[in-house]
Parts: sequence; structure tokens; C-alpha cells
Amino acid sequence: MPKTIAIVGKYFAVGISESLTEIVDFLQDRGHHVVLEAETAQNVAMAGIAAMTPAEIGERADAAIIVGGDGTMLGIARQLAPYNVPLIGINQGRLGFITDISLERMLPVLGEMLDGNVESERRSLLQGAVMRDGKQIFSALAFNDVVVSRGAASGMAELMVEVDGRFMYNQRSDGLIVATPTGSTAYALSAGGPLLHPSLGGIVLVPIAPHALSNRPIVIPDSSEIVIEIVNGRDMSANFDMQSLASLQHGDRILIRRSEHAITFLHPAGWSYYDTLRQKLHWNEYPSAEGQLK
Repeated sequence: MPKTIAIVGKYFAVGISESLTEIVDFLQDRGHHVVLEAETAQNVAMAGIAAMTPAEIGERADAAIIVGGDGTMLGIARQLAPYNVPLIGINQGRLGFITDISLERMLPVLGEMLDGNVESERRSLLQGAVMRDGKQIFSALAFNDVVVSRGAASGMAELMVEVDGRFMYNQRSDGLIVATPTGSTAYALSAGGPLLHPSLGGIVLVPIAPHALSNRPIVIPDSSEIVIEIVNGRDMSANFDMQSLASLQHGDRILIRRSEHAITFLHPAGWSYYDTLRQKLHWNEYPSAEGQLK
């Protein structure tokens, strides 16, 4: 059973203080040592609770509970990935693909999980870097995806793509998404990419509005090393989840591979990825005569 549990909150969300207070009181009543992530502590008044940076949480915490949406989870997951701290997600956002416990049931579900009724899964990340004239100018982890795209007011981009040192294609499009299985339910899905089960060892490449209809999404092994070179296009940028590098130049190369780190999620016993898909994507729901989903 975890002894030290860190709490990370979407501190600008409505009602977050009440939710965090409930969780802290619940955990302390069960004998756990509770700490708050530093930015959460700065924005949520909670006397007597120590604040820690993500690095300190990584060194000292046995688990972390994230209260927020998928964006909150993405941000802290990247920072804690090198430390292998298990993460529990409570959804105080909108969709909640990776924060899967509802606010309404959070305390009884947490109680069951802390009693050992829990399922664990590992999820992969991407390690990305931007090279210019042979020198690395930027690097970052991505839990969802790396997106290379044109500016809103610029014309179509041209990208050269290599996989494991072998030429794949030159592509004219609005950009290219390179996504993990976790990211396959995010931007990649909106762009027409396939769903990848989180346990699948794959990476999906999804063109954004390609000029040629023959440029289709492709799933490749997650042992692959991908290179995207900027051949043509203005106002190009590379986005690693929410971390952005703008003003890419012709000849810049974006290198992407699976990270050596992974993220451990803890779910309630009986959790199913297929249940998540069915609920979040509204499978088995059909419009009624009044236009409502049933």
C-alpha cells in the first residue's frame, strides 16, 4: 500500500479546492502521508500539507493522484516518467480518456484501489528532438504525439519522411502526426487515424489533410526511428504534446523514437479499455427521433 501519495490538481478548475480537500482528508484518515505538487499548492490553500516539485515527487512519492483532465495528466506524466511513479487519474476535465475515475465515485473507488483492488498498465512515450545543421536545438518527451504542421496562414507543407534510415515518402499536406497508442485517441483520431490498443507496440503516422489521397495513416513498430525533414513550407512548427517549437527552417530534421521511459497507470479492478472507448466515443448510442443519443 502506498505510504506517500502526491496530489496534482487542475488548480483553475471550478470546485477543485473542495475535491482536493476531500481526497487529502480521506487519505490522511487512512494513514497516508500526503503531499501537494508545488503549483497546485501555490493555487489551492491547504494548511499543513507539504509542497513538492515534480522531481521531488518522483524521488519520494509511492503514487500520484491527478485530479483534472487529460491535459493535466499529460503534463505531469511526462515529468514523472523518469521516476516510474504510478499514476491514478480522477476526471475533472471534459473527455477523460486517461483520467478515468469520476468525481462522484472517487472516494469509494480510491478506497478499493488502496485496499489492493487495482489493475496496472504500462504506456509508452515518444522521445523527440529537432536537429538543425547537425546540432540538437530542442528535445522533449511526448505522451500523446509529435505534430509537425504548417502555420494557419501559410501554404501546404512538404515533408520528407524516413523510417529506420529508409526513405518512406515525400508528403505534401498540412502536417504529420506521429502518435503513441495513447495518442491514437487524440488528434490522430480526428485526422482519420486508427485506434491502437495501449498494450500494442506500435506508433501511428497520420497525415493532416494530405494533397494526395493515397497518403494514408500507417502503423509501424515502436522500435522504429522516424525522421521528418522540412523540405518546403512557411511558419512550420513541431509540437510535442503541449510543448511547441515554432519557426522551423527548411532542412530541419525532427527525430522521433520510443522513449526508454514508460508510464504506469493504476485503474480500478475490472477496468477495461473497451469500456472507456464505448463511453467516451458513444459507441452503441444512436440518435433518437428528437436528435438525442440513446
